[in-house]
Amino acid sequence: MKTKKQNRRKALVLGGTGAMGVYLVPELASMGYEVCVVSLDGAVSAHPQISYVKGNAKCKEHLKELLKEKFAVIVDFMLYSTEEFTERYDILLQNTDHYIFLSSYRVYAGDEIPITENTSRLLDMSKDKDFLATEDYALYKARQEDILQNSKYDNWTIVRPAITYSKYRFQLVTLEAPVVVARTLKGLAVVLPGEALAVQATMSWAGDVARMFSRLLLNPPAYRECFTLATAEHHTWGEIAEYYREIIGLQYVAADTEDYLKILGASCHARYQLAYDRLFQRIVDNSKILRVTGLKQSDFMPLRRGLEKELSALPKDTVWPDASTVWKNMDDYLKGLGN
Repeated sequence: MKTKKQNRRKALVLGGTGAMGVYLVPELASMGYEVCVVSLDGAVSAHPQISYVKGNAKCKEHLKELLKEKFAVIVDFMLYSTEEFTERYDILLQNTDHYIFLSSYRVYAGDEIPITENTSRLLDMSKDKDFLATEDYALYKARQEDILQNSKYDNWTIVRPAITYSKYRFQLVTLEAPVVVARTLKGLAVVLPGEALAVQATMSWAGDVARMFSRLLLNPPAYRECFTLATAEHHTWGEIAEYYREIIGLQYVAADTEDYLKILGASCHARYQLAYDRLFQRIVDNSKILRVTGLKQSDFMPLRRGLEKELSALPKDTVWPDASTVWKNMDDYLKGLGN
């Protein structure tokens, strides 16, 4: 007679302590999965169905050792170069019933509204030769999608989340929490690209994205398919900045795009993220993920309420990753304006 533990479905989550993983892992446990999370962080679980393994999931030997234990599903949050993914996808797909590959809505080109899973991708449509010569996030994710699409395997699903906010993860145009939230809590202004303020953006709460993820696992209509994981709610970046102002007192100054990029110490990737995502009108038709998962748009957290929920839960002694270079550049820019 099989024990209850033997009857549990097992899920392996690679890189599962990030913005989406912190909600997905307990969601899977609540659904009866026995969840193993691999991360470089030394996390410890008090939940009987969740265990953490400290290790580098990019190490092929470590990965092979992990996969000796049969996992029904593998959710892969790792960031691979295209070469790394080419070397690993066989190992992953051969050792699970269902492999979930994390792509991004950033693969989509910006000339179609609303975005659907059939929207053209930048990799296929862009005429920018310099951009196409890079391993920009939007491009390498699309290249790795193609590896799966062209493979002999049928047990994969590609997910393309839109911008996802979560515990410690708060976005505003291309800025993240160590600038947006940390500066605001110090009473310092934030510089934003004025060009972006009228552009529509889609931001989803990580708890909702976790529910979308979880309902795709071992779901037959999800196999060999792509899904955009997002709310259908959308707002301009200016409206989102106002939400931050209302909730935590954000002060912001609009700048010329080139000045903004200089503040970021702009690498070509920062420039491409702005030009080929944040300045695109990002409005999502999420009917495909709703249809396959049985979720409804009304199930999802409204943006303002979700931001307030997560921001109000921040510990007062939060230590943010270092963003001192951007802070200094922003301070210097504001001083130049007399602020």
